Amino acid sequence: MSDGLGAGRRAVVVTVSTRAAAGVYEDTSGPVIVRWLRLWGFTVGSPVVVADGDDFGMALREVLASEPDLVLTTGGTGLTPTDATPEQTIPLLDRLVPGVAEAIRAAGVAKGVPTAMLSRGLVGLAGRTFVANLPGSRGGVSDALDVLEPVLGHALDQIPGSDH
Repeated sequence: MSDGLGAGRRAVVVTVSTRAAAGVYEDTSGPVIVRWLRLWGFTVGSPVVVADGDDFGMALREVLASEPDLVLTTGGTGLTPTDATPEQTIPLLDRLVPGVAEAIRAAGVAKGVPTAMLSRGLVGLAGRTFVANLPGSRGGVSDALDVLEPVLGHALDQIPGSDH
């Protein structure tokens, strides 16, 4: 893992799960993301755990108002009636970065998980914040972080206008 990728940068992790928010089960994917981000050097607190739908939308607005460098969400990207993470995220994004979302799905499929292509996660910019909707599973999160690691530093450097 890349040490220093997030040095001097702040990240927020949001877990989108109605059942985890209600205490039915423990959030397992959010802590995986937090561990990786800390290894990369980001300042990051514990995951914010919220219910699907409007609760997530409100939480994401609050998180973005604090202007972190990076927001990674986990969960709510599937096809069930309550999976609304992309719908809550899209109105808050100024620009999409579709190649990253496509690469995350392709990485899962390449690792033998054909259902990875069903993820509807988005990646984009909300102001100067890089936002990525990751899958809700620990494996999907790890695959997504493998995809992000080699490009995230460059992306974060570009956002404020640094030369590439």
